Amino acid sequence: MISEFHQLSEKIQQLAELTQTLRHENAALRKKAVVLSSENADLTRRMSEAHRRVAALLDKIPVVPQDESEVQENA
Repeated sequence: MISEFHQLSEKIQQLAELTQTLRHENAALRKKAVVLSSENADLTRRMSEAHRRVAALLDKIPVVPQDESEVQENA
């Protein structure tokens, strides 16, 4: 009977330790998720800015009419 209580006590202790370990791991993962979310938002913002800048550059490139491009190729 005492042996059974001792085994039960050990299992409860193991469960408590596992629970504590999982809580610490969960907290670390939550912090990491916040950091990754912030990095993702920053990268998304940077990609949008790069897209806007490329679009602005493309808008500055003059459009050559089809007839003129053929003349330039033959010259």
